Amino acid sequence: MEQKKILIITYYWPPAGGPGVQRWLKFAKYLPESGWNPVIYTPENPSYPLLDESLLKDVPQNIEIVKTKIWEPYQLAEKLNKSNKKFKAGQFDVGKNQSWKSRLSIWVRGNFFIPDARVFWVKPSIKFLEQYLKENKIDVVVTSGPPHSLHMIGLGLKKKFPDLKWIADFRDPWTEISYYKHLKLTKSSDNKHRQLESAVFKTADITLATSYTDAENFRKAGANAVCITNGFDESDASSSPIETANGQNSKSFTLSYIGVLEQLRNPENLWKVLDELVKENKDFADHFTLKFAGRVDDKILQSIENSSLKNHILNLGYISHDKAVEEMANSNLLLITNFPNESSKGIIPGKIFEYLATGKQIISFGPGEADVSRILEETASGKHFSYEDSKAVKDFILEKYELWKKGDLLENTQNIEQFSRKNLTKKLAEILG
Repeated sequence: MEQKKILIITYYWPPAGGPGVQRWLKFAKYLPESGWNPVIYTPENPSYPLLDESLLKDVPQNIEIVKTKIWEPYQLAEKLNKSNKKFKAGQFDVGKNQSWKSRLSIWVRGNFFIPDARVFWVKPSIKFLEQYLKENKIDVVVTSGPPHSLHMIGLGLKKKFPDLKWIADFRDPWTEISYYKHLKLTKSSDNKHRQLESAVFKTADITLATSYTDAENFRKAGANAVCITNGFDESDASSSPIETANGQNSKSFTLSYIGVLEQLRNPENLWKVLDELVKENKDFADHFTLKFAGRVDDKILQSIENSSLKNHILNLGYISHDKAVEEMANSNLLLITNFPNESSKGIIPGKIFEYLATGKQIISFGPGEADVSRILEETASGKHFSYEDSKAVKDFILEKYELWKKGDLLENTQNIEQFSRKNLTKKLAEILG
């Protein structure tokens, strides 16, 4: 039987690092098993905030990759203010950390580049892909955002080819994402963002969401929305040498944060609790390590280093995805953080699934009744807290520490098969038809 073709329009593709590349890289890896042949359309000269050459091994050998050039204004923004490098990863200074240059840059980013700074790739891509679609049989087109400019490509192609099946994949929400309110938008700019988002929801044949709450919100906004979460790849987990980090087998009780940590998701109450624990409990202080593997905001690190935690920090900096999986496995507690406001309860950070695959206990921070909390409960893999919790956080950490000392901090992997990349790709194939 001849395989059908799916054109995946994505900004992030290896050697891009970070969470944005994982979703469609893994779908592309497993789609052929379900009768779909993926074709990738991606920029020839992107400005990636992170690089990870190790992800190239997951790119299928014979996959067709189509590239065109993109122009991005980030070089101009970085000349205005070096901290604008964060924009490429959707990060920026907030509150008291904002300089006038940061405020100006944020205003320009939100009001001049709608929906985002990759908007200059939209028209050239529509023109190029219009010809490509005329010359090649494609059964389904997928656009993956952010950057949400890519959905503008899908919108343009759908207008030219009304019978083309278009799936708009939202790895994160658009106007409902936490940092949207920090963009200093004018009323007209806000209206334009919302009009474009609405057009995508109402025009795409299917809108994919990565969380249960986002799918429900998208449906309320007029989208034909389906939830397919992110997940973990069994081949990633099995390829990492796992050391048992319990009791007598390890001298350190390690709490690890793996990934990018920006100011908007900074669990200040956790740092305060840990600071108290190392001051009050000598036994805990003798064994405790706070490990970071990834890009942590300088101001967050500076704050922690000015506390009693200074001598307990192990900061590995940005490491490859393979190494990151190893560091997860060689930890006792794994930290995950989300934006604190209620509108973010539907965000499920992608790394939670790789955390689950390790069997390690997870401590999570974010709004109440979050989708993350639902997953932790279903898999009995940890606990979710608000950013106001302190005593409950301290009790949880001490409980896990005491179990670790006795060698009883057991690993758990119940009910996680639903989140494997293979099973999620089968679910996607059913939706593709």
